[in-house]
Amino acid sequence: MSYEDLKTTAKALVPPAKGILACDESVHSTARRFKIYDIPHTPENRAAYRDMMFTTPDLNQFISGVILYKETLEQSTLAGEPFPTYLQDLGIIPGIKVDEGYDPIPGSTDETISRGLDGLRERLTKYYELGARFAKWRAVIRIGDGLPTDFAIEGNAHALARYAAYCQEANIVPIVEPDVLLAGDHSLDRCEEVSSRMLNETFNQLDKHGVLLEGILLKPNMVMAGKDCPNQPSVEEVAEATIRTLKRYVPSAVPGIVFLSGGQGATPATAHLAAMNKDASHPWEVSFSYLRALADPAYAVWQGKLENKEEAQKVFYNRAKLLSAARTGTYTKDMEKELAA
Repeated sequence: MSYEDLKTTAKALVPPAKGILACDESVHSTARRFKIYDIPHTPENRAAYRDMMFTTPDLNQFISGVILYKETLEQSTLAGEPFPTYLQDLGIIPGIKVDEGYDPIPGSTDETISRGLDGLRERLTKYYELGARFAKWRAVIRIGDGLPTDFAIEGNAHALARYAAYCQEANIVPIVEPDVLLAGDHSLDRCEEVSSRMLNETFNQLDKHGVLLEGILLKPNMVMAGKDCPNQPSVEEVAEATIRTLKRYVPSAVPGIVFLSGGQGATPATAHLAAMNKDASHPWEVSFSYLRALADPAYAVWQGKLENKEEAQKVFYNRAKLLSAARTGTYTKDMEKELAA
């Protein structure tokens, strides 16, 4: 383990005006996505989907790192260059998703705990050799009647901390992702309460496991009302509640917070990020680690057809450019109209 390498990589993932592309969908997830446009679900088409995004001209102006799926880490561009090498040559850091999905907590049908710790040491060694320099592990927390339980919070926080410790041992920067889901009809205040509990326990566990905070990134949900809540807060209210919660529980030693979009959609996810960056006094970089809010508009143009690739890349580039503006707090909704024109 090299503390200096970990700190250098973590900082390199959150430079001003850049963020992370979370292109780590599993084979199961891409199958659902491909079905929308009747794209044959083959390894070759999955590689072509990633190629469309990764080979977008000048992508490195806005993207600092890419989270890959284990299959993608060993695939190549349509021109035959391994994806990790191609990204590294652009100055984009390759990463890897290492959790292996979720198992129900015994006795519960509504709560899960992430799996993948068995054999993780060996897998991390292989991923490092293939070029990965950071990793991601997602824990899923649901809000509902009596949920989440303390057991679910403690179990998932413990798994996140063990994963982070294994990563740092392998000289890989861990992205710690405690995701309080948007699904439900809970209020903004209820989300803040649950997010607070999860963040508090996560950092307690990271401390117990001896994880170097300067060598991690945090990938949390934004504090939002559930998507079925009748009283939806404004963009400014979401930004205020999110930053307030993070300042209470996230130490300043953490170099960056890279939000997940959580199914918000491209425009809301960009607007919320911009609102949080209007105040530059945060102790950590406030960035993004999006997939759908970054890739969905381009995917709708691409539809698995090579002849659509160039146009899809233009859409992808523009979405990344808007998120870059959100990183500096200068994004406005008028920019959406300008780029569309």
